[in-house]
Amino acid sequence: MPADLSPLWISLKVALLGTGLTFFAGIAAAYWMRGYRGKGRALIEGIFVSPLILPPTVVGFLLLLLFGRNGPIGQLTRSLGFSVVFTWYGGVITALVVSFPLMYRTVLGAFEQIDGNLLGVARTLGASEWRVFWRILLPLAFPGILAGTTLAFARALGEFGATLMLAGNIPGQTQTIPMAIYFAVEAGAPHEAWFWSLVIMGLSLSGIFLTNLWQEGRDRHQSHSGQSPIGTSPSQPWTLQAADPVLPGSSIGLHVEVAKAFASFRLQASFNTAGATLGLLGSSGSGKSVILKCIAGIETPSEGRIVLNGRVLFDSKQKINLPSRDRRIGFLVQNYALFPHMTVAQNIAFGLPRGLSKQGIRQRVEAQLVTVQLPGLGDRYPHQLSGGQQQRVALARALASHPEALLLDEPFSALDTHLRSQIEQELVTQLETYAGTTLFVTHNLEEAYRVCQDLLVLEQGRPIAAGSKQDIFEHPGTYGVAQLTGCKNFSQAIPVAVNQIEAVDWGVRLQLLEPLTSPPDFVGIRAHQLMFVEDTQQENTFPCWLVKTSETPHRMTLFLKLNHPAQHHQDYHLQAEVFKEKWYTLKDHPFPWSLRLDPLRLLLLQK
Repeated sequence: MPADLSPLWISLKVALLGTGLTFFAGIAAAYWMRGYRGKGRALIEGIFVSPLILPPTVVGFLLLLLFGRNGPIGQLTRSLGFSVVFTWYGGVITALVVSFPLMYRTVLGAFEQIDGNLLGVARTLGASEWRVFWRILLPLAFPGILAGTTLAFARALGEFGATLMLAGNIPGQTQTIPMAIYFAVEAGAPHEAWFWSLVIMGLSLSGIFLTNLWQEGRDRHQSHSGQSPIGTSPSQPWTLQAADPVLPGSSIGLHVEVAKAFASFRLQASFNTAGATLGLLGSSGSGKSVILKCIAGIETPSEGRIVLNGRVLFDSKQKINLPSRDRRIGFLVQNYALFPHMTVAQNIAFGLPRGLSKQGIRQRVEAQLVTVQLPGLGDRYPHQLSGGQQQRVALARALASHPEALLLDEPFSALDTHLRSQIEQELVTQLETYAGTTLFVTHNLEEAYRVCQDLLVLEQGRPIAAGSKQDIFEHPGTYGVAQLTGCKNFSQAIPVAVNQIEAVDWGVRLQLLEPLTSPPDFVGIRAHQLMFVEDTQQENTFPCWLVKTSETPHRMTLFLKLNHPAQHHQDYHLQAEVFKEKWYTLKDHPFPWSLRLDPLRLLLLQK
C-alpha cells in the first residue's frame, strides 16, 4: 500500500461532486430534449454526446481553451480572483463534462420509454407540468436515472486525459487515481499501480453491483406482490358521479371544429353534441383518437375552435389554448394509463383538488371505490388488478374530479370477451345517468351500436356521416359509410327504369319500392338481411348456389353465387349470415336455393 492515499480522497471528491452536478444537468437536458422538436435537435444532440466520442485529450484541450488564462471563462474567473486551471476544481469540471453524455443519454432513454398516455392523462387530471414531472416522470424513470448516475460516477472516477490537460498532476492537490496509476508505471512501481487499479475497479464495480442488486430486489418484490390472490369483482351495476352543474345561461354541450395535418391524412372535423353518448366510428387511422386528444389538450389543432359548456378550450383565431389541467376533461385511454408506481387509492386521489384535507381525500377515494364496486382494494397496485378492475379504477379516477366531459378511447379493447360484455353493459346503464358530455371511440360497429345513441362516422380524418345510430345504419347514403357500418355486399348499379336498377356485379335486375330521384352509384344489402324463401315468384328472388362457408360459434357465413353454379371458390356474388339453427335446416336442401333481396333492405348508395 502506498504511503500517500491522497489520490483516493481527491478522486472521490472530484468524482462525487462531478457526478452530483452531472445528475442535475443530465436530467434537465434530457427533460428538455424529450419535448424539443426544433430543427437544431440533431446539432444539439451531437454537442451533448461529443465528449463521449472525442479523444479525452481533445476534450481537455477544448476545456483549456475555455478556462485557460486567455479563454473567455478563464478571463472571467481571473477578474473574480481565482482560476480553475491546475486545481481540483478543474478536475470536477472535466468529470462533469466527460460523464454528462452517459447521464444524459441514459436518462433520455428512460424518459422516452415512459408511456405518453400516463403524462397526458395526468395533465387532464389537473396536474401542472412540475407535478407531472415530480410525481409521474421522475419516479417511473428512476431505475434509468440510477443507472445513469452509476455510469456517470464510474466514468468520472476513471477520467484521465482531459483531467491531466486542465487540472494537471499535482500530488496531494490534483493527482487522481488514474494519474497515480500512470505515473506509478512510469516510475517503475508496478505494485503501487496494481493497488490503485484494484481500488478504482472496486469503486466502479461496486456501484454497478449495488445498482443491479437493487433492481433485482425491486423486480422480485413486484413479482411476489403480483401473485397475491385477487377476488373477482361483483357484477352489480355501479354508479358514475355526474359532472358539476353548468352555470345558468351557458351553452350546454361540446362544440368541436378542428383541423390538423398529419403525414397520412388531414384531420378536419366539425360536430356538436350534448347529452346522449356520441360514438366516433371509423377504421384505424381515421382520426378518432386524435379528436379526443385535441379536446383533452394533449394534441393542439393547427386551427379551429373547441367550446365545452360555454367555456372556450381552444380558439386558434383568439389565441386561446387552455392547458389540459384546466379543461375539466375525464380521459380514459385504451390501456387505462394507471400510474404503476401508485396504489389504487393514490391513482384515484391524484386528480382531486389540492386543498382537500387528508381526511377529505380518504373519504372521496373510499366513496369512489364503493361506487365502482372495489372496496378494500385501495392499497393494491395496478399490476395486482384484473383487466376489468383496472378499467373501473381508471374510470373512477377520471370521474373523481367531476369532469364536464368524459372521453372514452376504446375502453374495452384490452378486456377478454366475457369481461368486455359485462363491463360494457354496466357502462351503458350508468352513462344514461351521467350529466356530462360523453364521447366514445371505437372501430367496432356492434359495440358502437350498443353503447351510443348518436354516431359520427370518420374516414381519413373527415366526418362522412352523422346522426342517430338507427339512421346511420338504415340509411348510410354513401358506399364508404355503408362499408364502415358493416355492409359486405355491394354492386355497381345502373338505372334501367324509374323503379328498377341493374346490379352489374351480381348479374340481376332489382325492383325498387319507390321511383328513383337520382341515379345511385352502388346498391348494397347487409349480410344478415338476405332471405332464403320457398316462394320463387316473389320480386327480387333468384336461384343461388353455395360456394363455401365460414363458421363462428353461433353463426354461419354463406358465400353464394346467383343464377348458376360457381366455377371456383372465389366465384361468388353475396355473403349471407345466418344463425346455426337456420343453417341446420337449410344445408340439406337441394340446389338451387331461392334467395330474396328484399326491396325494403336495399341500400342505394353514392360514391
